[in-house]
Amino acid sequence: MAGTIEVLVPGGEATPGPPLGPELGPTPVDVQAVVQQINDETDAFDGMEVPITVEYEDDGSFTIEVGVPPTAELIKDEAGFETGSGEPQETFVADLTVDQVRKIAEQKQSDLLAYDLKNAAKEVVGTCVTLGVTIEGNDPRQFKERIDDGEYDDDFVEEAAA
Repeated sequence: MAGTIEVLVPGGEATPGPPLGPELGPTPVDVQAVVQQINDETDAFDGMEVPITVEYEDDGSFTIEVGVPPTAELIKDEAGFETGSGEPQETFVADLTVDQVRKIAEQKQSDLLAYDLKNAAKEVVGTCVTLGVTIEGNDPRQFKERIDDGEYDDDFVEEAAA
């Protein structure tokens, strides 16, 4: 009877109630152990909706795979706002630093099509365009051009594996 359950839970705040409990109840796993592990692994995504996959076996063993929240959610959390601009080309709702863009790109890189951190950052900047978020006071489209021109190459260099 091994199986897989996929749910969205608030980071660090999963409970044995819905949506997790009703899905896990009929399985042989220890629901509280699953909830605890999910909360431990999603604590960094405090309150954001996080995709979770729980794979379980007949003997009650389980593995948890934590997905990454959508880029827009990471930007909103990092910049501290609730909703994007209704006129993102004209009205800006928040501002990010280059370091914040790098942090979001690093968190999201495994889920993006980008093959390096610089291109992952450009994808994050693209989401900033649609939300109405500036980067260090600059229009995100202008910031992307500056990335393309190599102005931020030192900021988006991959860390060498040790």
